[in-house]
Amino acid sequence: MAGLSGIALPRRWLPHWPGWRRLPREARDTLFLLAVIAWTVLPHASHLPAWTIALTAVVLLWRGRLAIESGALPSKWVLLSVLTAAIGLTYWTYGGLLGKEPGVTLAVALMALKTLELRARRDAFVVFFLGFFIILTHFLYSQSLPVAAAMLISIWGLLTALVLAHMPVGQPSLRQAGGLAARTALLGAPVMALLFVLFPRIGPLWGVPQDGISTTGLSNTMRMGSMTEVARDESVAMRIRFEGRAPSPAEMYFRGPVLTRFDGLEWRPLGLPFAPAGVPDRVPVLKPIGDPVRYEATLEPLRVASVPLLEATTEIAPVEGFRISRREDLQWLGERPIYERIRVRAEAYPRFALSAARRSGEIQESLELPPGFNPRTLAWTRALRAEPTNRNIDATAFANLVMSHIRDGGYDYTLSPGEYGRNAVDEFWLDRKTGFCEHFAAAFVVIMRAAGFPARVVTGYQGSDTEPVDGFYIVRQSSAHAWAEYWQTGSGWIRADPTGAVSPDRIGRSTRLEVQPGLVAGAIAAMSPELVASLRNGWEAINNRWNQWVLNYTRGQQLDVLKNIGFTAPDWEDLALLLIGTLSTLALAGAAWAWLDRHRVDPWVRQLERLKRALRSLGIAAAPHEAPRTLAARVREHLGAKGDPLAAELDALEAQRYGRVQASRPDAALTRRFTSESRRLRSLLAR
Repeated sequence: MAGLSGIALPRRWLPHWPGWRRLPREARDTLFLLAVIAWTVLPHASHLPAWTIALTAVVLLWRGRLAIESGALPSKWVLLSVLTAAIGLTYWTYGGLLGKEPGVTLAVALMALKTLELRARRDAFVVFFLGFFIILTHFLYSQSLPVAAAMLISIWGLLTALVLAHMPVGQPSLRQAGGLAARTALLGAPVMALLFVLFPRIGPLWGVPQDGISTTGLSNTMRMGSMTEVARDESVAMRIRFEGRAPSPAEMYFRGPVLTRFDGLEWRPLGLPFAPAGVPDRVPVLKPIGDPVRYEATLEPLRVASVPLLEATTEIAPVEGFRISRREDLQWLGERPIYERIRVRAEAYPRFALSAARRSGEIQESLELPPGFNPRTLAWTRALRAEPTNRNIDATAFANLVMSHIRDGGYDYTLSPGEYGRNAVDEFWLDRKTGFCEHFAAAFVVIMRAAGFPARVVTGYQGSDTEPVDGFYIVRQSSAHAWAEYWQTGSGWIRADPTGAVSPDRIGRSTRLEVQPGLVAGAIAAMSPELVASLRNGWEAINNRWNQWVLNYTRGQQLDVLKNIGFTAPDWEDLALLLIGTLSTLALAGAAWAWLDRHRVDPWVRQLERLKRALRSLGIAAAPHEAPRTLAARVREHLGAKGDPLAAELDALEAQRYGRVQASRPDAALTRRFTSESRRLRSLLAR
């Protein structure tokens, strides 16, 4: 059998395919189970070792060929050898056999190898239960909506295979088994929903899933070009819902890490990058301007402990299971990096003045510049400062001079500034004049420090999508931004955003630089930009509801449910009693249904018993255990040609009940015809 490019595969490698309908029942069920296993394992391909996926694929294909050819299963020594190799590769890959990744890897390998031992129903049950366990392991890595939808299909497939294993009579179709599995799952859905609402919230078995953690995102450090990488990422960083009017785009600054230390190449924060346990909040001296803005922020998993909240957030509601503290620099820090999606309700003043208390060394470190870096920029600053009109001006006046130079100096705001060398500020400020937000912020801070004014870099997000989706404003990773703050004596820290001087629309209208789309996405966007925006907004609205209603369902919301149904001050005891009482009621209802079902007569049995009573009235014996085919032969024996109509109806019943194509319910018309014919014969015999 020749393939493309002259590649030929020996025929002995390819099994003869007789057609799906001609396969034996056992082979058909085995192939279906193998397909379900492959579908269940497939999402693990992105994070399990390549050898695990390759081993699983080879074993499943091998087992499929054996099923088609009715070949003999391998010996236990072959299985033992492959299992030993899988354990050795797992140890070599992870350096041990304990933990999430080794455990999932071995579970996948064991499930695949177990298919080579499918000799009895007991072996199939082991594969089923391993499959259900593999479904659970997916949520240790991701709890996204696509993964949940894929695992629903896996659950249906495993339930269908389980139904097939319990249907040994005749040849039930996959459609029948799949329908029964779907109905069974739907019957269990209310119990599942009840347990979701009332069962106590607990953490994952092996830690928090790394779901949605961006490969870019904010960092506790900044180099020239680092923010450019983040700005190319269109994934969601957070969703914001405001109570009342939303702030203008120019007021949407979401404050992240504050970077003060500079070694010439990299900016780093003062102090620890997280909030240690037991350390009280350091409340800044804040002068709010105007009315506060109340909002709710749903933050996606981040790589840092800094919680980017709206400037200047003054109050937040406690976050369940996650402690957040405020620092003097107006930054909110968590006790650990944010590895799970969190929801924060807060109050902020977008217009404010920050007069932070001077901690020891803070102002001094905000003046320091490393020796030997950017000498030309320092010389340029000294020359500007030495001009007679600039010798005695304050920090604000000097900052305005620098902003004017950026505005009129021919600078270009771009996502592709290129690589910068050791003296990056010199090269950017005086030569190339091309950069992204971090280039402008870093150069501004260096110049302010060289002029004798304390300054620092602030990173975070600025702006959002212009229109809300499902009531939420979306802040993307591409909104990551860097700006500056300088110290004005008598006033405190004042925000200065040099990007606004070179690109006013970036700040005033949240107009981000566009990344060049791919070929397919570019073609679709060129034909219908509205379609692309509509599809993206629709998907993000669905994903947001999944996050809000399912993934963000917390212990506090459980108690809110109790309040809504009449509990005045619910606690965990009320929750436990309600759960136990509801489950007990459902159990009693199930027991009552089982008792009624036990005493309910099968409609097929009821129909056959009615036909047997009619035969007995004709003097024909009909034992309880006898099948319709046996009764038809007896009718012909006793009545001859006169009994052919009755015998024909009994043969029809035999075909309906036990034939290749089975009827779903008894034929009432057959019963009526049989009863009517038996009366006619009874009258005839009486005459």
